[in-house]
Amino acid sequence: MKKKISVLLVASMMVVMMTACGSKEGQTFTVGFDAEFPPYGYMDDNGEYVGFDLDLAQEVCNRNDWELVKQPIDWDSKDMELSSGAIDCIWNGFTMNGREDAYTWTSPYVDNSQVFVVAADAGITTFADLAGKAVGVQRDSSALSALNNEEEPDNIALRDSFGSLTEYADYNTAFMDLEAGALDAVAMDIGVANYQIESRGEGYVMLEELLATEQYGVGFLLGNEELRDTVESTLMEMVSDGTFAEIAEKWGLEDSVCLGK
Repeated sequence: MKKKISVLLVASMMVVMMTACGSKEGQTFTVGFDAEFPPYGYMDDNGEYVGFDLDLAQEVCNRNDWELVKQPIDWDSKDMELSSGAIDCIWNGFTMNGREDAYTWTSPYVDNSQVFVVAADAGITTFADLAGKAVGVQRDSSALSALNNEEEPDNIALRDSFGSLTEYADYNTAFMDLEAGALDAVAMDIGVANYQIESRGEGYVMLEELLATEQYGVGFLLGNEELRDTVESTLMEMVSDGTFAEIAEKWGLEDSVCLGK
């Protein structure tokens, strides 16, 4: 009899422990992001992961009593990370356009464009000046998709005019090559371009012509409407009370955000 009671007690304790663990897991919100994509998400000089999107995610977690887990990912592996359950969402300047049916999305929160950044003294002022030049772009990025968009013949012609097009794992490395003269131009999102130009001081300019325009959203596994709805409703609360605008201004993105407009 005592043996049976002991077994029951152990079993009960295991159930309690499993329930507690399950509850804790339910309170975490794991955001997948590219740690080389300022100002949306990156590692600062103190070794901390920071950025506009991470600040938004933190505020969403604060309001839902969740624990935020910042999970840097290889951007090429983002779909595998999401489908495996390693992350709850992709939240890091994630382009919705062309991917509308591949994920469950929030409403767009940033209007974005793709541009070219060049050295100020390079004598490159228009797309035509990029002919024969060495151009860099991030692998699996919106800028690369725009350059390879068969529905935009002008973009294809522009790409084919380059002397070379090199794909990089991250934009910091591309900018190092631009600084060293190994590249003549880098194609990137305008928010990232503004950050890079400002943080590196004088010496770089952005071409006025736009390669493409797009919108950012938070991407969830297809069919995960429940979590999406919770995050989106919280973001709308943040828009209503002004917190969203405050975070955007902190990161210099007040002119780019579009949620609630």
